[in-house]
Amino acid sequence: MKAAIVKETGTNPVYSTFKEPIANETDIKINVNAASLSNLTKMRAMGNHYSANQTFPIVAGTDGVGTLEDGTRVYFAMPTAPFGSLAEQVLVNKNLVIPLPENIDDVTAAAIANPGMSSWVALTSRAKFVSGQTVLINGATGNAGSLAVKIAYHLGAKKVIVVGRNELKLAKLGADELVSFDMSSDNGKDKFVQDLETTFKDDVDVVLDYLWGDSAISIMTAIAKFGGHHVTRFVNIGSASGQKQVDLPAALLRSSSIELLGSGLKSASMPELLSSISGVFQWADDEKITIPTATYELADIETAWKAPLTPRAVVKVR
Repeated sequence: MKAAIVKETGTNPVYSTFKEPIANETDIKINVNAASLSNLTKMRAMGNHYSANQTFPIVAGTDGVGTLEDGTRVYFAMPTAPFGSLAEQVLVNKNLVIPLPENIDDVTAAAIANPGMSSWVALTSRAKFVSGQTVLINGATGNAGSLAVKIAYHLGAKKVIVVGRNELKLAKLGADELVSFDMSSDNGKDKFVQDLETTFKDDVDVVLDYLWGDSAISIMTAIAKFGGHHVTRFVNIGSASGQKQVDLPAALLRSSSIELLGSGLKSASMPELLSSISGVFQWADDEKITIPTATYELADIETAWKAPLTPRAVVKVR
């Protein structure tokens, strides 16, 4: 079968021929229709993600949509190695497959699953969010962050605050409040802290952090400085800022009511992740939610792999 094959750690996939999967008692074979090129997909395929544990060569791809032998359309996650979703067929544990709503198309389902799940599971499973709470989203202008605004409101947020580097994009998200920052400017970190004073004098229940780095530290500093005794659950989802390490003073945690959490593979269980994705699909189907996408053929994987994350690159296999 044709597939996007990663031959060794740290290399990009190439279009070539790979052995076909064979179903067994626990794994089913799925005919792949489409798969998204998320940051998770790229990092896992190249062996650079904390959850990666592969023996190369492998087929790239962590999730996708396809059809079973009886024609049922499904979403699937975490294919059985060495198979991946960027191929004509894939092998997947039967417990990691969920049906798709009738009216959500393959490209939308493939594109929205990962970014939509990121905030859904962070809110419902990690932050224990309840309707009526206030949510702040750090890094709200990307695919996942902008979806997080809509999802927070859908789940019942009383107030949503968006922060990020692009004030014009933040203003288009429809949130209740926005705060922009420029960490590269003189005293950018301190200015951001001060700009958050009014925000955290009112209670903020959950912070969804897609950026990490200096902006995350400024937000936690503002919580400690202005937040009083109200508990704020700070949930890190990603490190899109590029800063994977931060200087986190111990006193910052001791002097605040911050609960610092992470959300991702292993911190959330597979049943929780799949339940969140199912919720995203049903919401997208009911509300006709879409995200910007750019589609590529499987044969063009080398071009698709280098495409930006926005709009979401989706590989159409069938």
